[in-house]
Amino acid sequence: MRDRAANSDGAALVERARGLYSLLSRNAAATDRERRIPEENIEALAGAGLLSLGIPARFGGLQASIRTHLEVSAALGEACGSTGWVAQNINAAEVVAGMFADRAQREVWGENPRARVVGSQAPTDDVKRVDGGWLIGGRWPWLSGSYHADWAFLGFPLTGSPGQPRTPAFGLVPLSAGRIEDTWFVTGMRGTCSNTLVLENVFVPDHRVLDARCALEGKVPTEHVDEALYQSALGPVLILILVGSQIGLAQAALSIVCEKAPKRAISYTSYASQSESVGFQIQAGEAAVQIEAARLLALDAADRIDRAARAGERMPYDQRVRVRAEAAWVCRQLQRAVGDLVDAHGASTFAESNPLQRVWRDLNAAARHAMLTTQVGFELLGKALLGRDERISGLI
Repeated sequence: MRDRAANSDGAALVERARGLYSLLSRNAAATDRERRIPEENIEALAGAGLLSLGIPARFGGLQASIRTHLEVSAALGEACGSTGWVAQNINAAEVVAGMFADRAQREVWGENPRARVVGSQAPTDDVKRVDGGWLIGGRWPWLSGSYHADWAFLGFPLTGSPGQPRTPAFGLVPLSAGRIEDTWFVTGMRGTCSNTLVLENVFVPDHRVLDARCALEGKVPTEHVDEALYQSALGPVLILILVGSQIGLAQAALSIVCEKAPKRAISYTSYASQSESVGFQIQAGEAAVQIEAARLLALDAADRIDRAARAGERMPYDQRVRVRAEAAWVCRQLQRAVGDLVDAHGASTFAESNPLQRVWRDLNAAARHAMLTTQVGFELLGKALLGRDERISGLI
């Protein structure tokens, strides 16, 4: 397929993200404490174009590859896990919005080319078919970045005839149509503003509805079929994008531990510094390999998604479940690596003044996202490998 895309240089975008390290890391403690990302961070991200990776080039967006999405969010996550998480989710939600019909896209970005999108796949039961569309209501939790966005794609079922199965769908809704309830009281990824959107009888016209089952099979309503990004496999994109900031968090943990090692003794031993200890050296080396292996596997999965989209090919089911299993494995390795680094660093990790405790909390919260659980990911892949057609999850 001919790929009509923006001339966005992935390496240059990653460098832009790294260029924000000082600002984001300086604000990381405040982000955690105040439970939201400072506007200074958001303005810096927007100014660098790093909240436009998923916006079509037709509207002035960067229309960047999924690999670039991952690399940018990892660079941001290394400075601040919450900021990286919100950026990656906004950018991924923009990719989803780019799969909708052109009319819907123009409503999102036509008058505001920098409009930001967030998403919640949690469905609601308050749905009614009306002339020209749907009336929906309910509560959509875990809407990361909700304070910094303009639109949301929301999960809801398309109700059919009595006794017929309902079709899962996404609807594009302006956030101004509802209200945000402050429900995000957690111990990790505190700054992501993953609050709850409440809607009451909001009309969603048919052109702003995406049949999720069709989209997961690669059939999306966008008329711009020469834009490869929006032909990407929906399930793998929504799952894999979640690991980006976590890679950055693990890299931050490694840097913190190695930087402090020469200045820290090992209590109750003759070692004047941790860096003198062979045992510590082994722990650091093993963690570094685990983090790099996880990073490379995630990037390889992103490359597979990008290649299939550019070739105009639909990723078959067994390849899609492989991405989900790999994303889960990546998170497990990052958790193990950071856990080992915390063990090596010692109990002072949990001093409030130590940034390592925030990294540990953020990673352990993010890695337990429901779409990243290893038991489900590995089971799905195992069933596919063994030829068992048992679809235990709809998001593939």
